[in-house]
Amino acid sequence: MRDGITVAKLGIPSVALVTEDFWPQGDFVANSLGMPEAPRVRLPHPVAGTGMENMRAVAERVIPEIIAALEADS
Repeated sequence: MRDGITVAKLGIPSVALVTEDFWPQGDFVANSLGMPEAPRVRLPHPVAGTGMENMRAVAERVIPEIIAALEADS
C-alpha cells in the first residue's frame, strides 16, 4: 500500500494489490498518508505459496479490476 501511494504521489499511475487479511491495514496506511482513496485491488489471502495455477487464476480475475482502477485514476 505504502509503495503504491508513494508512486502515485510522484504522478505515476499505480494500483496497490492487497490481500483480504491486510485490507484493514491498507485503510490505515492510506488514511495516514493522506490518500484514503488510493487505488487498490483486493486479492484472496494467501496468494503466495498457493501454486502457479492458483496465482494465474487470481491474476486473470483481477486484471480487469487493475485496468479499471488505472483508467479511473487517469
